Amino acid sequence: MATGFDTVSFLSDYGLADEFVGVVKAVIRAIAPDTSVIDVTHDVAPHDIRAASLVLARSIQYLPPGVVLAVVDPGVGTDRRALAVEVGGAGDQEERSVLVGPDNGLLAPAVALAGGARRAVSLTNSQWHLAAPGPTFAGRDVFAPVVAHLCAGVELDELGEPVDPFSLVPGIVPLSREEEGAVEGEVLWVDRFGNAQLNVGPDEIDFMGSPVVVRIGDRARHAARVSSFAELAPGQVGLLVDSYGLLAVTLDRRSAAEELPLAAGDLVRLEPAGD
Repeated sequence: MATGFDTVSFLSDYGLADEFVGVVKAVIRAIAPDTSVIDVTHDVAPHDIRAASLVLARSIQYLPPGVVLAVVDPGVGTDRRALAVEVGGAGDQEERSVLVGPDNGLLAPAVALAGGARRAVSLTNSQWHLAAPGPTFAGRDVFAPVVAHLCAGVELDELGEPVDPFSLVPGIVPLSREEEGAVEGEVLWVDRFGNAQLNVGPDEIDFMGSPVVVRIGDRARHAARVSSFAELAPGQVGLLVDSYGLLAVTLDRRSAAEELPLAAGDLVRLEPAGD
């Protein structure tokens, strides 16, 4: 028996200056009027698949069971696959979710964090799509109607051909590494407050004590290990365990990203301060 969903969690790089987000939500509402849409974010930088995959990976454990619509799709109109991937729900139908979006590395990290795919389909059945005036707005013409029909109770296997879940294009999530008594990492994300999240867990640098030398290229700053922003003196750089359990380079009430400076993708080396 078909079972639908009552919630869609939606993230994209569409921004809010144009009508794109509103049109996608309107298509969903027209087909599944009782569905609620949660806007995760629409401010991913245009075409930034890596950033979007990290947003989705950070968010997935907090999103309610339902459909997750993720659209950052620079390959729209090409032969890249459009997918719906079912996760969760082992032993509990109410806990399952379906991730819908392009197969370009955007979905794979979140699928892994959600426990892996139970099944996946390529969205090849145009019965569930809108007639498209052109090929460049798949969010409106393919993904939105598919999402809405899922919410209305259409079964996953009606949407297209089954695909091997292991064939999803993997996301690119960099790993830190220890080298000569230091830890080499990378900035994953800079939030709107200017805190720079690293791909480094706090236990990886416990042996260094505090402070720690934060080296970015030929620049170096001492950073105190702290548990809150308020522990930092004015202008003092800190290393804080952020809300996702990773280390973030931060200042109190100021932007570490602007002052150091730091940006997503920058390499960061953490070293013991010594005597």
